[in-house]
Amino acid sequence: MAVAITLLIWFVIPVPDKVSPNAWHLLALFIGTIAAIIGKVMPIGALSILAISLVAITQVTRPGNPAGAIDDALSGFANPLIWLIAIAVMISVALTKTGLGTRIGYYFIALLGKKTIGVAYGLVLSELVIAPVTPSNTARGGAIIHPIMRSIADVFGSSPELGTSKKIGRYLALVNYNTNPITSAMFVTATAPNPLIVALVAKATNSAIQITWGQWALAALLPGLSMLLLMPLVLYFLFPPEIKNTPNAKELAQTELTKLGPMKTSEFITLGILALMLAMWASVPTWLFGAAFEINATTTAWIGLSLFLMTGVLNWEDILKAKSAWDTLIWFAALVMMATFLGKLGLVGWFALSIQNSIGHLGLGWMGASAILVLVYFYSHYFFASTTAHITAMFAAFFAAGVALGAPPMLLALVLAFASSLMMSLTHYGTGTAPIIFGSGYTTLNEWWTAGVVMSVVNLLLLAVVGGVWWTLLGYL
Repeated sequence: MAVAITLLIWFVIPVPDKVSPNAWHLLALFIGTIAAIIGKVMPIGALSILAISLVAITQVTRPGNPAGAIDDALSGFANPLIWLIAIAVMISVALTKTGLGTRIGYYFIALLGKKTIGVAYGLVLSELVIAPVTPSNTARGGAIIHPIMRSIADVFGSSPELGTSKKIGRYLALVNYNTNPITSAMFVTATAPNPLIVALVAKATNSAIQITWGQWALAALLPGLSMLLLMPLVLYFLFPPEIKNTPNAKELAQTELTKLGPMKTSEFITLGILALMLAMWASVPTWLFGAAFEINATTTAWIGLSLFLMTGVLNWEDILKAKSAWDTLIWFAALVMMATFLGKLGLVGWFALSIQNSIGHLGLGWMGASAILVLVYFYSHYFFASTTAHITAMFAAFFAAGVALGAPPMLLALVLAFASSLMMSLTHYGTGTAPIIFGSGYTTLNEWWTAGVVMSVVNLLLLAVVGGVWWTLLGYL
């Protein structure tokens, strides 16, 4: 199917006016790649290698210049943001290797676990604390937090096998999952596609807007916290657990913490390095000592990785085994490269103009037009099984269209960026975390989709209302 789509666009569909043949042919390769990703024809890394090869072979970026074409095809590997996320994934291995991530999770359960709602907030706080340093939202929600959630459900005899999910498991599973999109929206380094968004915004504005780690985190702070505060309550109302009091959860957490024993030296080192990295990402050295001490976000990631290797918390074998990091490096490089040249060849501008004209005739102001753009962008995620594919296919054009319709560029970039993570909540295939938690069987498909649509409305309202007030104070509105 992906090959057929590529050939159809390349050879059959006429090239539109004001679009160059090279841009149209690159679009054919791009859409074919996205279709293959959605259809899961091959692993995304393998598809990306194929895409890089095809760009070089077809020379769509530099006709008649094979050396220049391969330079273009490999140009994505020179993007610092790609290395930021790949290295951050490598660093996050320390959380699981040392056991610090699990310790943090059980600590919050022990602190808040007397009631079911307290257990839910314990899961929320656990995710929030580790989100800035775990760029794989799947690893965070599915590999670290989900096993803790399942252990708690098992203690109360709540399992799909026994038909007792409604006791507590269903509710905690939904909280476990719906926390994940919100924490992913709150930090550049909380999910892999976020740096891609930063790169797309910089490309679209000729580097006039380069969203820093601190800017993103500050802009997401108040709306994100309001979502995390309200979400467990909304789900508690929609899917009330049969068990309301959970003293055993606190006992379980304390037992597990006892098994872990006192914090090891490696955990203290991990905690110290991660704290140092967060301080550098938040520009604390610049605030304290001036502009001369400003450190690039990717440089910070390299410093952190170096410290982990120097202290022995991580060794080279750990880095080599971090398959998701190397996988991310490959597919980010390919998708960023293709998206970049679609912009350079004028295709994104043409598509954005088409969207702009479609909405512009409605006579809405920039707020109304931007609202339509965000809603279409958000709910089209029902048709995507990959957040990265969705962002790569649609973000740049929707951002350009919104700016052309009068939206403040920084504000629109942030709203679309946050929506790009929040839309994960919609379906049981919306991101990699979803199949893990849904596959554990605590909820039915109808329950999952109901929670998804309700939380999408709640999150978007909070984004608009709380975010609107907060961004006005920050000067973005």
